[in-house]
Amino acid sequence: MNFNLTQIPDRTQKPRNSGLTMVMDKGLSISEAISFLSVSGPHVDILKLGFGTSFVTPNLREKIKVYQDANIPLYFGGTLFEAFLIRNQFDDYVKVLKDFGVSYVEVSDGSITIPHSEKCGYIEKLVKLGFTVLSEVGSKDAEHIIPPYKWIELMRAELNAGASYVIAEARESGNVGIYRGSGEVREGLVQEILTQIPAEKIIWEAPQKAQQLYFLELVGCNANLGNLAPYEVISLEAMRIGLRGDTFHLFLNA
Repeated sequence: MNFNLTQIPDRTQKPRNSGLTMVMDKGLSISEAISFLSVSGPHVDILKLGFGTSFVTPNLREKIKVYQDANIPLYFGGTLFEAFLIRNQFDDYVKVLKDFGVSYVEVSDGSITIPHSEKCGYIEKLVKLGFTVLSEVGSKDAEHIIPPYKWIELMRAELNAGASYVIAEARESGNVGIYRGSGEVREGLVQEILTQIPAEKIIWEAPQKAQQLYFLELVGCNANLGNLAPYEVISLEAMRIGLRGDTFHLFLNA
């Protein structure tokens, strides 16, 4: 940090296993990505090229290299995985990952329906091929409400299949899955999940400030948070350590 300040909570250090900040890039240019990293790079742990944007992003290899040169793991959004899967192109997807040097992969079923045993099978295959798997649990359909026991069952099975983390679905807008349509946290669901699944194994998609605050208060400064907009990283890091009004008193005399 730039100067000494007491009573700052202990943040895990990069490369982190918990306290992760996952950022969603929905279409930054190469120069914008470089500028973003010049300020926020030290606080970014994982970078997601959102949904299927990698298919249409110009100069994709050069952009990927920018993040890889900064030692930030990158993966393509789960929607792209599902797009390949529904077209019976799983093997082609693996070739794309290898061709672009992408070692992280998201396995999701938020837009398509596949048997859960089959989803876990894809996780196992990808892990055996040497990929680090992040598996997403939850539907992008706001009308599809999954009961808490099912969230726990799905998360446990996907971790057992080899996923390094499970991602709690919320979309980039933060209004489905673990949230109500208003963006309000489904607190009972979240707290029940945490009785069975270790917090350090869950990445909570939390694009809205109120959602980020909820998990920092519940889990602590090292909560794993995802779907951050690039311009929100510095303000989130300040909030994590009690240097924003919302968390100013949270860690004092802790």
